[in-house]
Amino acid sequence: MSLGDKVAIVTGASSGIGAATAIKFAEEGAKVALVGRNQEKLNKVAKKCGNPLIIAADVSKDEDAKRIIEETIKRFGKIDILVNNAGIGGTTNILDEGVIKVFDQIMNTNLRSAVVLTHLAAQHLVKTRGNIVNISSVAAYKVAPGLVGYSTSKAGLDHFTRAVALELAPHGVRVNVINPGPVKTDIIQNMGATKEAAEAAFNDMLKATALLRVSDSEEIADLILFIVSDKSKAITGSSIVSDNGVMLKL
Repeated sequence: MSLGDKVAIVTGASSGIGAATAIKFAEEGAKVALVGRNQEKLNKVAKKCGNPLIIAADVSKDEDAKRIIEETIKRFGKIDILVNNAGIGGTTNILDEGVIKVFDQIMNTNLRSAVVLTHLAAQHLVKTRGNIVNISSVAAYKVAPGLVGYSTSKAGLDHFTRAVALELAPHGVRVNVINPGPVKTDIIQNMGATKEAAEAAFNDMLKATALLRVSDSEEIADLILFIVSDKSKAITGSSIVSDNGVMLKL
């Protein structure tokens, strides 16, 4: 599934699914723009991506989103693939006094940033008949206590994907969304949990799967690679679940 001469933007590329995807793209010959907030982590990922463009940015800020597109075009001259992977978690209970502030932060990063980046990249993707892959979650389908913000952002991302897929299909641009179940990344620690607490949480997630396993980031990266390749040329507007059977259990 060679991506030779393709130019890909991967947000949230400093760790987890984003880092694994960027590395896999580079291995397949793509020129990659790595986007993330942590410069040090981006630099580590970059060492495995040949000669990538490193963009330290906060995707929830419009000026940063604009800079991501401008710097990619300036460096590589085009955009073939946009992977909207950047996302955050956060506990939101509708009875909590501060819920709206946390809700807005989650929505701005998980949903609005994807809308803005898609808007800015679309004109370039039309020229290359390119691909957009949004990274959602089974939380878009299955709610859990304390995740009203996260679940809502992911459900919105799924529906946004379908709407844009329909709009861009006449231009030859495919748009899909992937809905992972539990994947072992640093998202829980990024929410302020200790390493031990994160491990315990992943062990609990394992028990919620039919296959009794938690995925690693490379599994999702493999799926993303397949979706952006010509082997998936008939797939657009699809929500693709990779969850170890979480959706099978009540």
